[in-house]
Amino acid sequence: MKTILLISRCPPYPIHYGDRLIIWHLARELSARGYTIDLIALYNQDDDPDQMTAYQSYFRHIKLYRETPRSGLDYLRRLINPSSRFADSAQESFTPEMWQGIRAYLDQHEYDVVHCFGGISVYEFHPLFADLPNLITPYESYALYLQRAIQQGNLFPRLSMPIARRFERFMFTPYDRIVVIAEPDKDMLLQIQLELSIEIISNGIDLSQFQLQDTLRDPHTLLFVGNYEYPPNQDAVRVLVEQVLPRVRQTIPDAKLQLVGNNPPDWMCEFANDHIDITGRVPDVQPYLAQGTVFVCPLRIGAGLKNKVLEALSMGIPVVATPLSVDGIHVTHKESAWVTDVDTIAEGVIHVLQDSDLQHTLSRNGRALIESSYSWASSADKYEALYDAVIGKH
Repeated sequence: MKTILLISRCPPYPIHYGDRLIIWHLARELSARGYTIDLIALYNQDDDPDQMTAYQSYFRHIKLYRETPRSGLDYLRRLINPSSRFADSAQESFTPEMWQGIRAYLDQHEYDVVHCFGGISVYEFHPLFADLPNLITPYESYALYLQRAIQQGNLFPRLSMPIARRFERFMFTPYDRIVVIAEPDKDMLLQIQLELSIEIISNGIDLSQFQLQDTLRDPHTLLFVGNYEYPPNQDAVRVLVEQVLPRVRQTIPDAKLQLVGNNPPDWMCEFANDHIDITGRVPDVQPYLAQGTVFVCPLRIGAGLKNKVLEALSMGIPVVATPLSVDGIHVTHKESAWVTDVDTIAEGVIHVLQDSDLQHTLSRNGRALIESSYSWASSADKYEALYDAVIGKH
């Protein structure tokens, strides 16, 4: 079996952070198949080093390095001086200790492939392993994220957009393969740099954990789950509270909204009342997905694939979502999800709440879609095939 050096912008745990989820499940799948994996990762949470016991069985060696803060000026320097865009020494790296750690691992061990997870935080290390089969998974296009924020009237992304596009034009170019998790991200990266070799490998669901439950659902409960440190989820909350719920309650007065997830900010907690429940972080989201009537996802900003939507579909809760919310998830409108623009999402929710047959259809077909196309085992199969391909190229 193969030996992999995995270089990541974050540790694999805790998995309520979406970018950690994929590393956790991929490492679990590959280690169970006999792969040997060494992990070198950045971290930015004080308790991250204390969490290693949760995933150390998946890896032979683990090294974590505190991520070094960097400014916009640091990025501008790299753009101005093309010769410094990739690190040729520890001193030139954004994170010198990590550069040295990677160098040490490469000197001490033989690897069949080097796999980077992340974009701006880890791309620079490519010269260290340029002679080995390699790939990078940046998850998404940051330029696409900014473009969608601009479309919602945000001004600050207009300043960052030219820099993001220029970085995405060069930073993935030397890699054998680039992996994103949704088609729009691939389209944006190819628009920026046509020569990239890009694959799409979606995230999956742990079907043993997310199972249908034989319980009665609440009659009129709208549910949204997310990490509320993430600005697109905060924007979705405002849409739900200020637009969707008031319209729904005009037709269905006893409708309630339940907001579940990590770190709701103070301004969000102030929305709590008799018909808006804000739980904060919960140990397990499955009971909420099993109990709610409809999962409403009105995202207007973001990129990549939405794990929250995969989880909702897997638990059989009918999903009403914007097209952006189902990027990379091959749902069919009115069959496996109700897909509509944010301006008409309240009407979609009302329609689903008032039609029990439609609820059953969406529930049944949503679960079937996940079972057929979105398992972590399937994602690992695709990565195995990709490893073989890049090794064959070398």
